[in-house]
Amino acid sequence: MTATARPRRSVLYMPGSNARALEKGRGLAADALILDLEDAVAPDAKALARTQIVEAVKAGGYGRREIIVRINPLESPWGHEDLAAVAASGADAILLPKVESAAMVHDLEMQMVGAGAPESMGIMCMMETPLGMLHAESVAGASKRVSCLVMGTSDLVKELQASHTDARLPVLTSLGLCLLAARAFGLAIVDGVHLDLADDDGFAEACVQGLELGFDGKTLIHPKTIAKANEVFAPSDEEVAFSKRIIAAHAEAAAQGKGVVVVDGKLIENLHVENAKRLVALAEAIAALQES
Repeated sequence: MTATARPRRSVLYMPGSNARALEKGRGLAADALILDLEDAVAPDAKALARTQIVEAVKAGGYGRREIIVRINPLESPWGHEDLAAVAASGADAILLPKVESAAMVHDLEMQMVGAGAPESMGIMCMMETPLGMLHAESVAGASKRVSCLVMGTSDLVKELQASHTDARLPVLTSLGLCLLAARAFGLAIVDGVHLDLADDDGFAEACVQGLELGFDGKTLIHPKTIAKANEVFAPSDEEVAFSKRIIAAHAEAAAQGKGVVVVDGKLIENLHVENAKRLVALAEAIAALQES
C-alpha cells in the first residue's frame, strides 16, 4: 500500500498517561491513533506514559489501525528513552515533534537503527514552526522512512503570532508549502486539529476545506469528531463507481490504440485514470480497515 493510499481520514491523539484512553482506542473507528508522549503528558507522568504506551502496543488489539507514537524531542530529557522504548514496541511509526530540517530526520533515523527499529517502522514529521515550513521540501525528502507530514497548526499559529480564524487564512501559505512538499515526494499529509469541540459546524467546514486543499485527513483531539472526518475524507460511493468506469473505459480504449476516451460526457486522459485508481485503492483500504 502506498503512503497516500493508506486511510488516514481520522488521526486521533491519545494521551499515553491515560490507560483508559489507550484501552478505548482499540474500539474506536479512527483510521490511525497517535499515542502521545509529548504535549498531552505532564513532565511527572512521562515515564508512566512511556511504559503504558509500549505495553498497550505490544498487547495489540488495535486491528489494522495505524499506530503512531509521538515521542518527546530528542534534545529533551525524555526523548532518547522514548525512542529506545518505542523502537522495539511494534508501533507503525514514530512521530517527531517540531521538525525543522533534514538533519533532524537523519538523526532520528540513525538512532532508530541503533535501537533496533525494524525497517518497516516509519517516520512522521510534525510541521509546526516557521523554520519547518521553510524547510518542508528537505524534510519530506530526507528519508525513505518518512511516510507522512502532520500539520501542527496550533503551535504554528502561536509561532506566527497570528490568529485562529474560520477561514484559516493565516496558515494557508504554510499548509500549501507542506502539501507541495508531501506530494512532490509521494507522502501522505494530515491537517491540524480543530480546537473548538463545541463548534460542530466549524469542524465540518474545516474538514471540507482540508479535503479541498488536498489533505488525506485530519488530526483530532476527541473521539466524537471521528465520524465526520471519516465521512468527509472518504471517497463517496458515486466517486468510486465513476472511478471504476473510468478505469474500465480507459483500459478498453487503450486496447484499441486510443489515448483518450469519453465517460459520462467527460474527456478522460491518463491523469484522470491515475486519480481514479487512487480513489478505488483508498476505498478498498477503508473497507478492509472497517472489517478488522
